[in-house]
Amino acid sequence: MRVRAISALLCCAAVSQAAFAELNFREVKGAEDHPLLSRFEGSKLIAYDVKQYEQAELPASAPYRKNSALQVDNLLKPEGKYTRIGYVFAKDRSGLEVFRNYQAAIAKAGLKVIYTCEKEACGNLQSFYNASYLRRDGFLKGADFQNAFNAGLREPRYLVAKGTQPDGTAIHVAVLVAAPLRNYFGGVSLQIVEGKPMETDKVSAALNAGDMAKSLAAEGKVAVYGVYFDTDKTTVKPESKEALAEMAKLLQQDRNLKVHIVGHTDNQGSAAHNLDLSQKRAESVVKTLSTDYRIDARRLSAKGVGAYAPVASNDAEPGREKNRRVELVKQ
Repeated sequence: MRVRAISALLCCAAVSQAAFAELNFREVKGAEDHPLLSRFEGSKLIAYDVKQYEQAELPASAPYRKNSALQVDNLLKPEGKYTRIGYVFAKDRSGLEVFRNYQAAIAKAGLKVIYTCEKEACGNLQSFYNASYLRRDGFLKGADFQNAFNAGLREPRYLVAKGTQPDGTAIHVAVLVAAPLRNYFGGVSLQIVEGKPMETDKVSAALNAGDMAKSLAAEGKVAVYGVYFDTDKTTVKPESKEALAEMAKLLQQDRNLKVHIVGHTDNQGSAAHNLDLSQKRAESVVKTLSTDYRIDARRLSAKGVGAYAPVASNDAEPGREKNRRVELVKQ
């Protein structure tokens, strides 16, 4: 089901001044409600964590114990941007009231509930959450919040829902509400997983001199992706040292080898600007090889071709990233 709105406010009666004063918690600095679901009115946000790409574990059936081991027959493991948020709410609001508000907000957002349970029907949900989520990475901080989930999860209310974002990717939401029992505050745990492609090419594996020599022999050229520049700049960055060292090694091993250093860009910006930018970047590589690695500049020729020789589509960033490169072309 497609998510119709990326904002579903949780409405409820105003929290009394006395109850609000009870919530004397310091909110997590820099934290904020997720755009999809706000907090229950008057709650305090006191636990927050965001991972740009992670795998969550969301039970879609009641956890149970078998041979002393905790098991879940249907455990969802969505991957993507993973947001965890923890709230506390006042003692005069019931777990039922808070949970029903979240149910209504999730329905309004266009999400489909995959699994839900309340109280005894949730099985060993408390053990699952305490073991695998609430204590992980020091997420729970503060005695009162921990106590809310120790006592309140004796009467848990839980749901996991799924929807489709405007770009077609999936979004999963898990809501766990702990009732305010034994004079502790109530607690709400939100987990939101926004499906997205994992960012790749974050770890570079620069070609070594041998690989470059093979490519030059077979194709007359080799693309080198380990040479870096800041956006719209022409100075070679220090992170390029590994790739430059292998290029120099290639030229040192074959004293007769002469190459064109060819700069390439994506198609962002004007063609004239990209031609100039790629030319100056190629010249920077030539200068670095001749100055820092003592390669005879007469064996090197700088040429910028801008966006005129793409190896991938420029319609999306992954393709544009491949097109931004330096090539060695055998003379």
